[in-house]
Amino acid sequence: MLSATMATAVLRTTPARRAALRTRARRLRESRPGFVVVVSIAMLPLGPPQATAQEPYVEQVPGTLVSFEMIPVPGGSVTLDTPDGPVTVDVARFWIARTEITWDLYDVYVYELDRVSQRDPDVDAVSRPTKPYVLPGDEFGHDGMPALGMSMHAAREFARWLSARTGRTYSVPTEAQWEHACRLGAAGVEFADVAWTAADSEYRTREVASRRPDALGLHDMRGNVAEWVAGVDADSVVKGGAWDRSPADATCAARLPQTPAWQLTDPQLPKSRWWLTDAPFVGLRLVRTPDDPTDTGGSP
Repeated sequence: MLSATMATAVLRTTPARRAALRTRARRLRESRPGFVVVVSIAMLPLGPPQATAQEPYVEQVPGTLVSFEMIPVPGGSVTLDTPDGPVTVDVARFWIARTEITWDLYDVYVYELDRVSQRDPDVDAVSRPTKPYVLPGDEFGHDGMPALGMSMHAAREFARWLSARTGRTYSVPTEAQWEHACRLGAAGVEFADVAWTAADSEYRTREVASRRPDALGLHDMRGNVAEWVAGVDADSVVKGGAWDRSPADATCAARLPQTPAWQLTDPQLPKSRWWLTDAPFVGLRLVRTPDDPTDTGGSP
């Protein structure tokens, strides 16, 4: 009797994919009498830490019901317009949040809603914002809306808190990462289908993902709120335009540095490190890079 063995197949399993593999094995047995087909399926859970940078995943914040989705972005190069002229930057693969960070998630950080006890070392070890006198953009609504009016310092501390809570390293995007993702996502989509700007926002923020996704599956990369990035020139800038900007100012290349006007009415002396009282057009989105840039599988 002839015999042979099919190589082991390791899948990131879903019921549909397991069924498909078993069907293929059955058909091979039926079509090739005498062959022994051995198929094993590794039961790997979806999502991190096993997810590679070719797969999206959903992250749930421990101790809460709040979750967010991360979308993979392939590596490449991008040319940035800077005050000193064009700069080309190589970008390794990474994940980026599908939407801007919402108040639903940011509130957990600001108001310590993740605290599971009075003594929680993971919570106590992280800096938190002072509670604002008036929440920036409060008139726009809260649930499902983009968090806004936070400083770059606050954005970075938020990323540090989220990293401590999840065990995975999240960060504010570099300008190169953000613009690379924006340009890939902009390919082949109509601007008006994906962006909230002064042309149609009714001069307010809109619920995240209330417009179509771009080519990468990301929402609101252009418009809605401008997003903090670590500038290629070492400045902290926001990218992508916002609900109060014209479509011409809501491009992938659009960049805006912070000015004193963003805290003009802040009554504190010195001004708050955490809140921008007069910048209800500033928000954020986080990224995550694989721990080992050469790793194409397993734990990133």
